[in-house]
Formats: sequence, C-alpha cells, structure tokens
Amino acid sequence: MKCGLESRGSQDLQPVAPSPKPLEGLRARLSLESNAIWTDRMLEALVQGVQGGRWYSLMDKVWNPSHLRLGAWQVIRNDGAAGIDHRSCECLEEKLTEEVDLLERRLRAGTYQPQAVKRVWIAKLGRPEKRPLGIPTVRDRVVQTVVRNVIEPIFEAEFVEHSYGFRPGRGAFQALERVEQLLRDGHTWVVDADIKGYFDNIPQDRLMRLLQQRISDGRVLALIEAFLKQGVMETGKGWQPTTKGTPQGAVLSPLLANVYLHPLDLLAQSQGWRMTRYADDFIIQCSSLADAEAALAEIRSWMAAAGLTLHPDKTRIVDATIRGGFDFLGWHFERGLKWPRKKSLDRFQDMLRAETPRNSGRSLSEIIGRLNRRLKGWYRYFQGGVKNVYQDLDKWLRGRLRSILRRRDKRKGRGRGQDHVRYPNAYFANHKLISLYASACGEHLQSRRARVTH
Repeated sequence: MKCGLESRGSQDLQPVAPSPKPLEGLRARLSLESNAIWTDRMLEALVQGVQGGRWYSLMDKVWNPSHLRLGAWQVIRNDGAAGIDHRSCECLEEKLTEEVDLLERRLRAGTYQPQAVKRVWIAKLGRPEKRPLGIPTVRDRVVQTVVRNVIEPIFEAEFVEHSYGFRPGRGAFQALERVEQLLRDGHTWVVDADIKGYFDNIPQDRLMRLLQQRISDGRVLALIEAFLKQGVMETGKGWQPTTKGTPQGAVLSPLLANVYLHPLDLLAQSQGWRMTRYADDFIIQCSSLADAEAALAEIRSWMAAAGLTLHPDKTRIVDATIRGGFDFLGWHFERGLKWPRKKSLDRFQDMLRAETPRNSGRSLSEIIGRLNRRLKGWYRYFQGGVKNVYQDLDKWLRGRLRSILRRRDKRKGRGRGQDHVRYPNAYFANHKLISLYASACGEHLQSRRARVTH
C-alpha cells in the first residue's frame, strides 16, 4: 500500500475531515468481504488518516484473483437475471476459473470495458406508469462488487451514525428504532423530505470530484467513471448514453449514492439536526415548527447547490401528534402509533392474491404452506404496529381461502354467510395457517411480561 500527500483546493460539496475511529470498531463495521481484502496495516492507516486524505495503489486489489473470485461468489449467491450478453450466474459458476482469469488479464491490461445495462420496465403498484429496472452483465456485477469491497472502507470510516441504508451491519430496523425513540423524546415536528429522482439525477462530475477527495488511483477512478457512463440498452431503442445519475441496478450505486449525500449528513451533524437517512429516503425530527422550517430551508439550499431537487408534492413538514402523520421505510407514524403504510399493505395483499386464486389447483395444505412463508417474512419486518391491521389482514385472507373452498364445493361467488360456519377460523388454525393478529397479541403479552420482570 502506498499513501501519498496530495492536496486540492476546496471543491463544491467538500466534506470536513473525518475524525479517527478505533481500528477494532472500524473492522466490526465492514463487510466480511472488505475485511478479507483490507489488512490491519491498511486499516491502521485509514484510522490514523493518510496524508492528504487520499488513497493510492488500489487497482492491484481489484484485479487480485482471490478478490475477483470472492466477488464472483457474491454475485453467484445473489443470483439475478442475465444482462445484454445473456450470460447467467450459472454460467459464471460453471466457468469460474476461466472468468476470473479473463477479468484479471483485462483489468491488469486496462482493456476492461463495461457493457451497457439492460433496461426493462416493471409496473408500479397501483399506478399506470412503469419504472425502469437495470440489469448489468454478470461480469460487470463481479467487477463492481470487487471495486465496492475495495473502496467501501475508505468511506465507511467517515460515514455518520444517522445513515443506515446499504451499509454493512446496519439497516432499516435500527433506523426505525431511532425514529421511534426521537418521537418519544418529543421530536414530533418532522421534515419529511423526498429527493426527486435521486439515483437518476446525481451529477456525475460532482460525484467524481467527491471520490477524488478520497481516492487518487486514476485507474480505479477511470473504472468507476466508465461504469457511470456505460449507458443502457433497451429493446426497440438501442443503446442510450447515461450522462447523469448512477447505473440502475448496479452494485456500486448504493455506495456512490451514500457518498454523494454524505456532505448533507455532515451538514445535519454540524447543525444539530436529528436526521435519520436510509439511502435517499430521510427525515429530520424537530421539537418545534420553527426548527423544522429552518431545517427545510437549509436543505432546499443544499439541494440546489448539489444539483438535486426536492419533490414539490412529497416534501412537507408534519406534526406527528395529529391526524395525518408521515411515512418512513414502509411504516406510517401518527399520534404515537405506527402501522404499515397503505402501499406496504397493498403490495403485500397483491402477493397474497397471487397465491390464492379461486381456481387454484393446489391442495389447501400446500396453499397454506406457501402463504405461511409469505406471512412470516412480512411479519418479521412489520411487527409491533397497531393490532387491528393484523386482524383485518387475517379476516381478508381467510375470506380468500373460503372462496377457494366454496368453488371446490361447486358454489359460485366469494366466501360469505354460512361459509364462516362450514370453515370457521379454527378450521384454518387446525391447518396451521399463521394468524398475524395472534402473533401480534402474543408479542404484546411477551413485552408486558418483560416489563413486569424488569
């Protein structure tokens, strides 16, 4: 590893110098893959701060065969569709040694060129319009994965505590705990901010300047820039350039998005704002309307300087103590309560509908088994809300199952009336159907017992 001194003049959006963090604490914050790449000596230099704050000689970590193999296995585990070259993850696994050798040669020689991202359009829930989905090639996903593993610790060392999205060992649960605690502490005036088309509109030149403040290896920077400008390929439209934003569906995009918003995190920290951010989704909780208005004004100014725009209809100030509330990370918060937001419920019910068509040919036990997997996964995240939501979902789902059984009895229409007698709630309980309401009540009793015990 080579660390050198190189300084530049002030750049727009330039963050302040990070404060050192203990080595053991930093290693605990990194992914397993980054820990496999970064030696103690490298991390010590990261903790102590390299001269000039910029890192040299990183490209050899990218083309290292063991690091490429590690990245390839990450891609294989994540699976995913093939890109424009039609090469699948199965093909990558079958020819892993040859693929790693090929990528190493091209990266060493500087001849590696990213291919265009395959663009497909998928429906938005409850809306007529569709949203674009990007599918990079498997080879590009491998290289991006290794680049992320190599550079992520440089930025993770200075990312702030209130940033939770797409970071090792952090996630939505911790973000939601922070939000609820702040609400309990009286910070109920909420700046509910929405960045309009964030990932598609990040100015690439400004993003590259932020990266240059921490990375001085020109080959790594050139590779990242090539991914930013790789373009998209769409059926009927051919290749289209990407002059702004980060590539959709790219492994690097979440990290780059966090890098670009890090100066906003530092602004929030310097102003004493109680911000909670998950990627481009963030709120600021204040104790008064005046504080919330001042924070929103500062954010608008920062966004304008950063080349971004707050959504005019979705950005607002909310008093969480009255009817209306706000949504965050799939939940709705209002008057000291929380429940899954409407979009979350709608999306979940759509999933359950797909499992319970009236003409289903599966046995009831098979249908319930598939439903239970969905119910467990959903409740794992959406537990702890007001219990009537779970009760209503239980009723609705049992109604769909009664409709299936009614059809099998050669009767038309939805399950109703005497169907509740023929197939009572106990009937589905005996068939092991999970009750969300019973789970919520059991959780409530356990929490009460815990409070009494302590």
